Amino acid sequence: MSRRTGVSVRAFAKINLTLRVLGSDDAGYHELRTTFQSVSLHDTLTFTPVGAGWSIECDAPACPCDRTNLVWKAARSLWREAGRRGLPSGVRVRIQKRIPVQSGLGGGSSEAAAAFRALTHLWRLRVHPERLHVLGRELGADVPFFLYGGTMLGVGRGDLLFRLADWPASWVVLALPSGGVRTADAYRWWDEDEECRATGRAGASPVGVVPASELTNDLQRPVAARHPEIARLVGRLRRLGASHAMMTGSGSAVFGLFDRVHVARAAVAALAGHASTVLLQMISRPMFERDSRPGAGLAGPLAHRVHFAFAPRGFGRS
Repeated sequence: MSRRTGVSVRAFAKINLTLRVLGSDDAGYHELRTTFQSVSLHDTLTFTPVGAGWSIECDAPACPCDRTNLVWKAARSLWREAGRRGLPSGVRVRIQKRIPVQSGLGGGSSEAAAAFRALTHLWRLRVHPERLHVLGRELGADVPFFLYGGTMLGVGRGDLLFRLADWPASWVVLALPSGGVRTADAYRWWDEDEECRATGRAGASPVGVVPASELTNDLQRPVAARHPEIARLVGRLRRLGASHAMMTGSGSAVFGLFDRVHVARAAVAALAGHASTVLLQMISRPMFERDSRPGAGLAGPLAHRVHFAFAPRGFGRS
């Protein structure tokens, strides 16, 4: 699409291959060590120039369309960065939502990063990538990762990033239990769990190394204690042949990694009736850079596809 008629952009989801909570400070911020990984599930955002005003439309009722939406906040941040007065104007945003809310998949943060990409293109802005990183960090700790994609190590609040070699290609079976989990609740439950706090700093390793001891999510224990369906799904995925299975982020979605697609498809079929389930592929950094660009091949098929074998509740079709 041209800048005059508008531009569309993909906002890819992420999973956390590892998530260690190392502690919290007096301000309530948690120190993390996490391995982010892009996956092929994505929202699609279309930015269309209009005469005046600003509006957001979304096909998911749970998605806010007011100024609390991170897309709006990203636009306001860029507008100010460009030295423009007042509030962003002249754009209508349409969000085709496929990443469930409160799932730990980073949908809102990914949409904010996608808005940066689309609006710098639409408004003909030149913003240095390091400056975009800073602007993204001001919106949320996960936003900077979605500017880069692929496999990355996040430390601090998750916003201090180090590039890692792309994780070996795997099929990802993603399962969504009923009900979401608020991020603030997940970390509060971790704070309230004495065993979690006592073991928070165990197993931390040097930057660039992801040992087997870190293939875990420290938030899973306190969250699954309130949402036992999460632990049941993780156990099922492991029994169905996943090499690595756990909750992603603060939940509620869980994932399993599979080396062979026919085993992954069998796992999706076996989970039918237990959860909304989708079969995905990992996205390497080169794939992310190619397919997250504004207007990148949106009229044609993706080289990596989302396979909706069973998706009655949380997932939609792309």
